[in-house]
Amino acid sequence: MATTKTSSRTSSSTRSAAGKGSTAKATGKTQKMENSEFHKFFVDELKDIYWAEKALVKALGKMKKSATSEELAAAFEKHAGETQTHVETLEQVFELLGEKATAKKCEAMEGLIAEANSIIEDTDADSMIRDAGLILAAQKVEHYEIATYGTLRVFAANMGHDDVERLLSQTLANEKATDETLTELAESSINEEASEE
Repeated sequence: MATTKTSSRTSSSTRSAAGKGSTAKATGKTQKMENSEFHKFFVDELKDIYWAEKALVKALGKMKKSATSEELAAAFEKHAGETQTHVETLEQVFELLGEKATAKKCEAMEGLIAEANSIIEDTDADSMIRDAGLILAAQKVEHYEIATYGTLRVFAANMGHDDVERLLSQTLANEKATDETLTELAESSINEEASEE
């Protein structure tokens, strides 16, 4: 009987020690990951999309003013507010990672915004052709953001940053919803009216 109890206690102690070892190993892996080149790359890409979102808040204001359709103008206004929330969400992400929220110029977004401005300059005011062009420009932006947030979300998951993954997933879902709204606006009337001008 006594031998059995001793064996049981030994087994329990071994399991406990193994558990502690696993926790220490996981903590060590997280610390190592935070100093890795992959982590640095991840943070660098967050800085890139942070710049992109801040620039987009301003660009959406101009797109709203340039839109002919009241529905499209309202969609741009709504998304400008959501984009400001995306900026704040990224600031939370930086905080969770123990990093300073710093923006790094996003060449891709700069180009997409320049293209939107070019569409405004090359189309007539109060025309559905302009609206169709604005939707095209806006969806290019959305698809860029969907690709970016989709990838960054996976990066966060791979590094065990569960809270960061959840925040990025929320933004990703919002970007997808905006893209769908733009498609609905285009297909409901804007594209057809533009083709008749």
